[in-house]
Amino acid sequence: MQELLGKKIGMTQVFDATGIVIPVTVIEAGPCFVVRTKSVESDGYVSVEIGFESIIEKKSNKPMLGIFKKANIPPKKYLHEFRVDKTDGYSVSQEIKADIFKVGEHVDISGVSIGKGFAGSVKRHHFNRGPMSHGSKSHRLPGSSGAGTSPGNIKKGMRRAGQLGNKKITVKNLAVVTVDAEKNIMLVRGAVPGSEGSLLVIRKRVK
Repeated sequence: MQELLGKKIGMTQVFDATGIVIPVTVIEAGPCFVVRTKSVESDGYVSVEIGFESIIEKKSNKPMLGIFKKANIPPKKYLHEFRVDKTDGYSVSQEIKADIFKVGEHVDISGVSIGKGFAGSVKRHHFNRGPMSHGSKSHRLPGSSGAGTSPGNIKKGMRRAGQLGNKKITVKNLAVVTVDAEKNIMLVRGAVPGSEGSLLVIRKRVK
């Protein structure tokens, strides 16, 4: 197993054997359950679908309840599918816990960053501000967008004001500091995307 779903709990700090402070993110990693497997014969590709975080039945629709009942597992809030070379070793209703990760390994973690609403170009793209003297009238204005005569329009992709955050971000090469399989808790060095309680996809680092 190379991937697992988890939930961001928060950040804290721990001490290593030499007494150095390590900033870590606490993640509830699993337990996840294999909901179904897909093959080339039935679906055209090979993958494994896992579910995370149990919910009550009334919060799931009938088609999804049928899938969970067929897998003989309680309804799950999140589903995630990942490609594999072959499905050998995976079985429906199989439980996957945080112990698939080992201390010292490195992982890539994906999540949705915190949304910060509409932001100007200075805050969003770190543009330099204009002069702050009394004669200036362009303290935090974006500046020119291009020539007016030719081409006479603004090109797509210009860095301007707009929504800040609320995008899928992957932070790579985070070291695993601690793994507690009984409590399904793992600590990784550094920060991960999203606010507390947000969904994370944890992948083993491919060398």
